[in-house]
Amino acid sequence: MNDPSSSPQTPATGRQAVVTMISGPVLKARPASLFSMNELVEVGEQRLIGEVISLDNELATLQVFENTSGISPGTRVQGLGLPLYVELGPGLIGTIFDGIQRPLQYLRQEWGNFIHRGRIGAPLDRERLWNFSPLLSTGVPVAGGDILGEIAESDIVTHRVMVPPEIEGTLERIVSPGNYTLDDLIARVRTTAGTSHDLKLFHRWPVRKIRPCRKRLLPAEPLITGQRVIDTFFPLAKGGTAAIPGGFGTGKTITQHQLTKWTDADIIVYIGCGERGNEMTGVLTDLPQLLDPRSGHPLIERTILIANTSDMPVAAREASIYTGITIAEYYRDMGYDVALMADSTSRWAEALREISGRLEEMPAEEGFPAYLASRLAAFYERAGQVITLAGSRGSVTLIGAVSPPGGDFSEPVTMHTKRFVQCFWALDKEMASARYFPAINYLQSYSGYSSQVEPWWRKEVGPLWLEFREKAMNILQEDAKLQNIVKLLGEEALPDDQKRIIEGARLLKNDFLQQSAFDEIDTYAGPQKQYLLLKIILHFFDRLAEVVAARIPLFRALDLPVVVEIHRLKFTLKGDDPAPFHAIVEQIDKEMETLLHRHRQSSL
Repeated sequence: MNDPSSSPQTPATGRQAVVTMISGPVLKARPASLFSMNELVEVGEQRLIGEVISLDNELATLQVFENTSGISPGTRVQGLGLPLYVELGPGLIGTIFDGIQRPLQYLRQEWGNFIHRGRIGAPLDRERLWNFSPLLSTGVPVAGGDILGEIAESDIVTHRVMVPPEIEGTLERIVSPGNYTLDDLIARVRTTAGTSHDLKLFHRWPVRKIRPCRKRLLPAEPLITGQRVIDTFFPLAKGGTAAIPGGFGTGKTITQHQLTKWTDADIIVYIGCGERGNEMTGVLTDLPQLLDPRSGHPLIERTILIANTSDMPVAAREASIYTGITIAEYYRDMGYDVALMADSTSRWAEALREISGRLEEMPAEEGFPAYLASRLAAFYERAGQVITLAGSRGSVTLIGAVSPPGGDFSEPVTMHTKRFVQCFWALDKEMASARYFPAINYLQSYSGYSSQVEPWWRKEVGPLWLEFREKAMNILQEDAKLQNIVKLLGEEALPDDQKRIIEGARLLKNDFLQQSAFDEIDTYAGPQKQYLLLKIILHFFDRLAEVVAARIPLFRALDLPVVVEIHRLKFTLKGDDPAPFHAIVEQIDKEMETLLHRHRQSSL
């Protein structure tokens, strides 16, 4: 298995300084001349891992990713000569890491259920053999991002071994097909300058450095999640950004779990950043048991988990976001569509605030550092759909949960996040308290991708998607205005044309927007089902206008047998076959015509 001694975190000789001040995870050491910015360090005999975050004259400021209890002034600090990095190679899929990519399963196997200070292990298993199939031959020119060969990382993910970015030259050597460990030499590239680079199945990349691409594209294809309120009303594009803000108990985590299970991304990276341990336990135990609906294999076979719970050191929580996004960019460069779930960015921002306070920086709004907005922007800007260095198309979609205290969307993290995301799925406390899920408030939420993904919906699903969506939104907005009158006078005080608006909105809310995560059929609705279901509801709504115009009491139309069928649709039909939906439209027309005909006959 992983041998701690094989970890590259080995001190460089002759580079030692001493601690002069300690404030929680923040240390100061001198002399600063021994370090460079963002350099990894090891502190004390336990070799606690830290990072240089500031250099000022003779003092270097460090943040330590572990508990600093027992560290005292005079403790030695050794620089490693490397920035904070992740190891990128086969073996990432299905593995559970902490915020600085320590393999938690290995740590548990070696030292028990609790993480002991100074205990490290190589992030990727050095002893496992991987069956490597080369795709290139010697003598060909190669550059960063080119695919050297392939490995079956799991039953549903093919790992493409790439030339690391920033390496370019001629392929001088490549191994034959066979089984190799991560430390085996598989290729050698000679540059035009005459230097050689030995390549292995993995390489390292600094987490705070964006991985390069050939070209960034405008997101135009929807990321289908199977959740009707998202896909139809507030769609997210592949390579886009979204935020899920909501107070305690509104369903942020369960919404992200649904997205993790049903989204049509190839790879899922789930970051539990500062969340409660029981929630992460649920994720860690449930994912290996859930089956991927597309492949039938366990969902964990296309998922990477980063667990950094609220009781772990705050500095590692701050780093976990960058660890996750770097891994996501790596699979993007292979040509995959990757969805990254960050739960939650508020806890990450709180870690920034705590570290900033210990650094004695001038606080901004609510004590957060003045650079909160720029850090959030830098994170969300790493999303996108790109043409990779190898010429293929890949994407990273970022979905971040936000936990505003008391559900106050005017607090700094939520407000700054709104500036940098194109989708805003606002969770509502009152809807959640009424057991209405997903509790996404359709009046406060928005999506900036509706016009960008409309050509895809028009071509692949139906020509009237945008028209249906806008019509449904208008009904819901009119209903919201009428609800103020209903609260004062009651629904019976409204004329039938306004009652029709309320009944149409009720159908939309109960039979379209509301969705059960625990119902075998309703838990997922494909694009075709969403389109047909919305079409039926709006068609019934239009026919109600004829009932109102004919002065027929509205309750007679609502008592028609077809209304029961509309209520049952989301639980009974999967949407694979459009014929039953068309039959419901015909049934609506038949029963409405019968009702209108009887009324005309009785009026004669």
